[in-house]
Amino acid sequence: MKKFLLILFLATCSLFLITGCGGQSQDKTPAEPEKKSVEKTPTSSADKKILVVYFSRTGEEYSIGKITKGNTAIVADYIAQKIGADTFEIKAATPYPDEYEACTELAKQELESNVRPAIEKNIDNLAQYDTIFIGYPIWWGAVPRVLLTFLEANDFSGKTIIPFCTHGGSGLAGTEREIADACPNSKVLSGLAIVGKTAQNDFPAAQKDVDDWLKTLGY
Repeated sequence: MKKFLLILFLATCSLFLITGCGGQSQDKTPAEPEKKSVEKTPTSSADKKILVVYFSRTGEEYSIGKITKGNTAIVADYIAQKIGADTFEIKAATPYPDEYEACTELAKQELESNVRPAIEKNIDNLAQYDTIFIGYPIWWGAVPRVLLTFLEANDFSGKTIIPFCTHGGSGLAGTEREIADACPNSKVLSGLAIVGKTAQNDFPAAQKDVDDWLKTLGY
């Protein structure tokens, strides 16, 4: 009888030890949740695609002479290179005159009539971009009407728009509001204004202005 009770006691202890070890392992964090906790989730900034859209003009330029690359195009290309963005150039279906006075006169007529000049072609993949830099020259204290043609022809809902311009002394001249009115469902950030002559003849100075501005935007 004593032998039988000893065997029963030893068997009970063995069972307790086995279940005790099993319980101890279950107190640890399960293997699968550990894997999930170390998985990297891409940041939203890494997922965003950025586009630089711009309208620029070549030809005779006031106080500069004839230019072969537009003031705004110079700034646009640098921004795109700096932040690794794609670019799209807006072109009027009927090019603006090369002569400065003829171009300014036409721009004035378009502004007074509030027309929407036809563009050569529209972009076909705007939906894939989250953030869009939009560049333009200041014409008569406003954005060129051809830029409004582009803005009104596309859906900017939910997108972030960042304006930049080249000018002869007017700065942004309230054009941020014009863009916001044309794209009411987008978020328009504070823009950058660079003197056209600086972009054309003193690029290091323009470059510094762009760099400083981009830093304030987190680029």
